[in-house]
Order: sequence, then C-alpha cells, then structure tokens
Amino acid sequence: MAATYRLSATRRLLNRLLRALLRLGLGPPRTWLLTVRGRTSGRAYSTPVELVEDAGRRWLVAPYGDVAWVKNARAAGRVTLARGRRVERVALAEVGPEESAPVLRRYVTEVPITRPYFDAGPASDLAAFRAEAHRHPVFRVVGSAP
Repeated sequence: MAATYRLSATRRLLNRLLRALLRLGLGPPRTWLLTVRGRTSGRAYSTPVELVEDAGRRWLVAPYGDVAWVKNARAAGRVTLARGRRVERVALAEVGPEESAPVLRRYVTEVPITRPYFDAGPASDLAAFRAEAHRHPVFRVVGSAP
C-alpha cells in the first residue's frame, strides 16, 4: 500500500533550501520552481516540482496527490515555472488516466524518491498506473500563458 505524504519539518527545510537553489539556477536538472496564486488568498506560493519531458512535450506530476499547488493550479489554469533567470508562464491542462499512465510510469522511474507514494513500480504495466492515476494528478504543459 502506498505511503501517505506528510510535510515534516525536515521536508519544509529541504524545500526552502531547494527553492533558494532554484532561484539561483542550481539544483537537480529536471527540478523547477512552480509558483501559483492561491485560489482564495491570491498570494503567490512556490514549491519545487519535477518536470517530465518526452518528445518535446512536458508534464507536471503531483506524486503526493491533491496538495495545495494542485488545487491552486486547477483553479488558475496557469503557473510560473522558474529556474534561475529562466522564467516561463505556462498554461496547464489536467489529463486523464489514459494519457497520464505512461507519464506516471516515467516519473516513478526518473524520480525514485517518490516511489513509496505509488502502488505501481517502474516494472509495472500501464494498467497499474491507470488504476492509480486518480491519486496522482498529471498536468500537460500546453504553452505560454498570458
């Protein structure tokens, strides 16, 4: 059974450090700083995320489920992705289980730290990822946002 995500004090500290590194353009190569406006507060919130890229297409995966950035991104429909001086304002489209299954499998393979939060593993077939797609929202980055 997959683990449930809890934001511990250690994770908060590590996220704060990673946010600072990403603002400087440092950090793991696929990691970006996602910033989105809060759906009720209007305040900007930032969190590190891993982009999945394949054949020129990009996706954002929420390995921990419907966390705050997911709810805010759904409401806003767009986010800002930043890494150092490179800043992209992008639109997002949430995808269903058929499109998200191969993305989730790739994510689990490329980002092993999140494997405890998935029932399916890198060797699982796509049906296993389709079955748990409802627990891990996937957004396709569809282009620039106004």
